[in-house]
Amino acid sequence: MNKLTDHFLIAMPGLMDQNFFQSVTYIVEHSEDGAMGIVINHPLEITLEEMFGQLKIEASPGTKALGNSLYLGGPVQEDRGFVLHDGDAVTWASSLQIEKALCVTTSKDILEAIAQGNGPRNSLVALGYAGWAAGQLEREISENSWLSGRADKDIIFNLPVEKRWSAAAQLIGVDISLLSSEAGHA
Repeated sequence: MNKLTDHFLIAMPGLMDQNFFQSVTYIVEHSEDGAMGIVINHPLEITLEEMFGQLKIEASPGTKALGNSLYLGGPVQEDRGFVLHDGDAVTWASSLQIEKALCVTTSKDILEAIAQGNGPRNSLVALGYAGWAAGQLEREISENSWLSGRADKDIIFNLPVEKRWSAAAQLIGVDISLLSSEAGHA
């Protein structure tokens, strides 16, 4: 069934849940058992360099990724790290290949590599994930909480965070600024 795997979930303007307000969630896995995703546009007020210090991971000075933000990936297991990155899964101890050039990894070895400047070319490090039980996500979509469309790695890794919500909607031809926060059904 993986119909929403490798897709964006774009929060509708009326979705006021603080975990998902104006969010873009990258769907890592979707099956009849439920769905899992990583919110890609809710940065925390902590850099990777600060996180590495807290985890006692030695960082090489001048490593480009050190100034990157850590993200809140969702409200489930907020104490657990998830790294969304390009490349392949075989390089890291605990990875899931989502599509041919995009993975999610949960093992510490990738954090150590990023800190040393030897990690994947593109990565987004998040705490927690968004999870849905069987049928829950489909129900929320039918209730107009979400839009969905194919994901774009450029939005995940290269676009400034404040532009990701509107850019993800534009991928499916929607100007999110023109949508009302009030929902209705005919």
